[in-house]
Amino acid sequence: MNSLIYSLNATVPVFLVIVVGYLLKKIGWINEGFIKASNKINFTITLPALLIQDMMNNDFLQKFDGMYVVYCAVVTSICFFATWVGAKLLVKDKTIVGEFVQASYRSSAAVLGAAFVFNIYGDTGMVPLMILGAVPLYNVYAVLVLTVECPQKGASQDKTLLTTLKGIVTNPIILSIFAGVILSATKVQFPKIIDNTIGNFARIATPLALLAIGGSFEFGKAIKKAKPVIVATFFKLIGWAMVFLPIAVWLGYRDEKLMALVIMLTSPTTPSCYIMAKSMKSEGTLTSSVVVLTTLCSAFTLTAIIFVLKSLGLL
Repeated sequence: MNSLIYSLNATVPVFLVIVVGYLLKKIGWINEGFIKASNKINFTITLPALLIQDMMNNDFLQKFDGMYVVYCAVVTSICFFATWVGAKLLVKDKTIVGEFVQASYRSSAAVLGAAFVFNIYGDTGMVPLMILGAVPLYNVYAVLVLTVECPQKGASQDKTLLTTLKGIVTNPIILSIFAGVILSATKVQFPKIIDNTIGNFARIATPLALLAIGGSFEFGKAIKKAKPVIVATFFKLIGWAMVFLPIAVWLGYRDEKLMALVIMLTSPTTPSCYIMAKSMKSEGTLTSSVVVLTTLCSAFTLTAIIFVLKSLGLL
């Protein structure tokens, strides 16, 4: 029951902010201009600030385990490329391939993960190492698939390697991750006035993204995409966990390490997916729908998975 209550406390407020955004759009307090500006601000300022601050605040060397980081990276890569190949073969609407792939593998690991593990173990445990192995790849792969599958360029149109690489190396998300890694490794400390300024921008990233998601959510369009939304939600919350958690147990991962992997594989799709999808010229309806549905369902799926693992003495 405690796990269920905590999961509800972690996910329901997120869902409610999305609902508020939807209602504000309906009564005319926010409009398309606000949503477009919010997405741009998030993509270029607030989300990079959040990533830089997260990377700087995590001491990756303290509990470094190279094989664990590699496992997180390998699992993330397999999830990404397997989903991309499957989507290219099975998704009929090729304009949503990029969104489908991103929403199916990319977790809110950094935001939800640290809070969840801290609640159970009293510290963030192995979450920083999981973040190191997975989160940079989340963003690199998201830029890659959204660039290659950009519907405004035609999903079937051949893309040059140069164009794809340019989209990756000039992306604010990627640049902020590299900056964060360097700053963390060199243990750079900003002056208090700079650190507080970055923190102020970082704190508005998630709520601004959630309001924009709610404001842009359209039930009519979402219903038309119900099948890919449900499939993406299944893989994000359950499917990949069924494959890779047993392998992790077989490899001997327990307690904090296993819990961090649970967060990586089963936490809801991050709202950052919507920011990136909209900023990179995708429609965003599929992404926002998956964010809403995974957020709503994750309290129950996470609780069930944790209950099973605790019952088996693995957590």
